[in-house]
Amino acid sequence: MRRLLASLGRLLSLLLLALLCLQLFFLLRIAAMNLIAPQSTTFQRAEILRLLRDKGQLLWAQQWVDGDQISPHLKRAVIASEDASFAEHGGVDWDALEKAWERNQKAQAQAEKRLQRLSPQQQAARPPAPTKIVGGSTITQQLAKNLFLGPERTLARKGQELVLTYMLEALLSKDRILEIYLNNVEWGEGLFGAQAAARHYFRIDANRLSPSQAARLAVMLPAPKRFEKRPASPYVLSRAATIEARMGAVELP
Repeated sequence: MRRLLASLGRLLSLLLLALLCLQLFFLLRIAAMNLIAPQSTTFQRAEILRLLRDKGQLLWAQQWVDGDQISPHLKRAVIASEDASFAEHGGVDWDALEKAWERNQKAQAQAEKRLQRLSPQQQAARPPAPTKIVGGSTITQQLAKNLFLGPERTLARKGQELVLTYMLEALLSKDRILEIYLNNVEWGEGLFGAQAAARHYFRIDANRLSPSQAARLAVMLPAPKRFEKRPASPYVLSRAATIEARMGAVELP
């Protein structure tokens, strides 16, 4: 029994040591981003493999530009759309997370009520669509996830995301976080970063984006692969007008 407990203790110690080494690796990687721009993200590498596997070719557009070469209109639009309190919070907007959780619970309850109204035959013939999940992640959380983590949804992964988020906020300025985010976020299949998006959709550089163009790009961020098919759809234009109206109140870091 003692030998078993000793073996379990050693195993636990090794696991804790490995976890600490992993966190130190992340810490050093993030600290280096003050001087060195990340060459790719975990999400981008996964997309490269998917495109090569599914299509047999890699159509890719991305070009890093410094933060002062990205239109302030785009910065304001993305903050207004994705994370209105970006300049104030410490990485996690707990109020937004709570509201998102409440909206998701309400949507799930409504979906269950609709399902109960159907007969067993109707339920079998028309399975309910999955409930849309509303996120409350900040720009920093999205960056942490894209830089280092995979797509799985587990408690351990969410915990690691929070640790990485606070590391990013502690080691990088808000300006740098936003700069890295805007240079690596997806704007379509194989299309990453503000410069590539501005060139693809408007044939101009990222520093020349107008308020309305910036707002349209911001609308696309939650589902870029869907919106790239109709970047001037009535929904995109309507939502962009709402974001543009909010941009004047956005505080840039």
